[in-house]
Amino acid sequence: MNNSSPSIGVYANGNDNKKFKGDRPPCSPSRVLHLRKIPSDVTEAEVISLGLPFGKVTNLLMLKGKSQAFLEMASEEAAITMVNYYTPVTPHLRSQPIFIQYSNHRELKTDNLPNQARAQAALQAVSAVQSGSLALPGAPTNEGTMLPGQSPVLRIIIENLFYPVTLEVLHQIFSKFGTVLKIITFTKNNQFQALLQYADPLNAQYAKMALDGQNIYNACCTLRIDFSKLTSLNVKYNNDKSRDFTRLDLPTGDGHPSLESPMAAAFGAPGIISSPYAGAAGFAPAIGFPQATGLSVPGVPGALGPLALTSSAVTGRMAIPGAGGIPGNSVLLVTNLNPDLITPHGLFILFGVYGDVHRVKIMFNKKENALVQMADANQAQLAMNHLNGQRLYGKVLRATLSKHQAVQLPREGQEDQGLTKDFSNSPLHRFKKPGSKNFQNIFPPSATLHLSNIPPSVTMDDLKNLFTEAGCSVKAFKFFQKDRKMALIQLGSVEEAIQALIELHNHDLGENHHLRVSFSKSTI
Repeated sequence: MNNSSPSIGVYANGNDNKKFKGDRPPCSPSRVLHLRKIPSDVTEAEVISLGLPFGKVTNLLMLKGKSQAFLEMASEEAAITMVNYYTPVTPHLRSQPIFIQYSNHRELKTDNLPNQARAQAALQAVSAVQSGSLALPGAPTNEGTMLPGQSPVLRIIIENLFYPVTLEVLHQIFSKFGTVLKIITFTKNNQFQALLQYADPLNAQYAKMALDGQNIYNACCTLRIDFSKLTSLNVKYNNDKSRDFTRLDLPTGDGHPSLESPMAAAFGAPGIISSPYAGAAGFAPAIGFPQATGLSVPGVPGALGPLALTSSAVTGRMAIPGAGGIPGNSVLLVTNLNPDLITPHGLFILFGVYGDVHRVKIMFNKKENALVQMADANQAQLAMNHLNGQRLYGKVLRATLSKHQAVQLPREGQEDQGLTKDFSNSPLHRFKKPGSKNFQNIFPPSATLHLSNIPPSVTMDDLKNLFTEAGCSVKAFKFFQKDRKMALIQLGSVEEAIQALIELHNHDLGENHHLRVSFSKSTI
């Protein structure tokens, strides 16, 4: 940390605690988040649970007298993702809305503060669960071959099934904790059950921790979650009973309704927000996670109260207001671009990290706005979740669902200045191959880039120089030990890394090798 960056000393030195007359000008992004209007009886664990779905929470300072708290995330990226997520969808604790914004502070220093023991105990308990050193209850101990939570596959049983729960509803809830690759639903012993596979076992662990024992709807549809003994699922058909989100080419199978409607994507599930069964018991089921049924982690007495997921973190994906956007739409409206530097090709490369981009149109009369058409609604949602709020060429990019269903190509002879491009047949699509490994390597923008397809003659200095000439400051570099065709390079900021990816993905390194660049979840 550089010495000039402010850090919180003995108490938050007033900057964040002024009377809030409307919204103050937003701070620049920081990994420290300032939370306001926190109910006085909220536990440390509940505040930590707001940050958990987005990454590791590294520190916490509760200011109970002021109904405020400061939450420090492990990285600025995690904090940005969290703020972007909760901006359109206010989170709630104990039914009270919580307001989240970036703090002026760059880190939390709480070592010499009084009353920090409880916060530290809660943080330690969470990190013990995250690192797998604390055995989670109900995890299979398969003759010692499987560590608790090692499988990325969860077995889900739904009890008290008073309202139908669909595959879409499950996808929507569990996607909050990571990329869901496959889901199979079935009925066994008169119970509705599902097997759900994540890209990473850690996601499965988070999801089980947060969701086991919770109700999908008020007072019914209780989730019982265990790790499956299976480590991978084999899905043959994409329909309302099973889905492989990495293989959009699978048949629907006979006798199953096809899911061709625009609502087939995971956000159109009607049962969650406006239930068609509202009259059944005289109330419309909102997603309610009663705090009392949260998971208490064993073995750390008193450290973690109920780790309850806030209701908005689950319903959130439904409530993101697109500019009149249509759920299930595959076209994104991207605004606040830098009109001098952005090109259709640049947007194609950047959004192509999260799906296959078919068309891009930069608006002729308002060049800071563009439409980006993805291959499907799932990919559009993924790109929006990861890229909205990121900085590109000095401006904070905004992405929402568009009201347009498709990007129109200009008519013959129409003046367009090359601002509309059709990329549907591009050889650079990352997700064309069914079951491609790329589906499992989708990460939020980060300052560390993963490089691959490096020919043997290209050295570390060659690559460092390539990135330096593109205007980046290279902080660290390392080749993969087992495979010198791949490397990690750490740049000065996330914004630098985004710009380097746009400029250098598919760069010709000679010997018929084109450099492949993606965001990494690792740091060097």
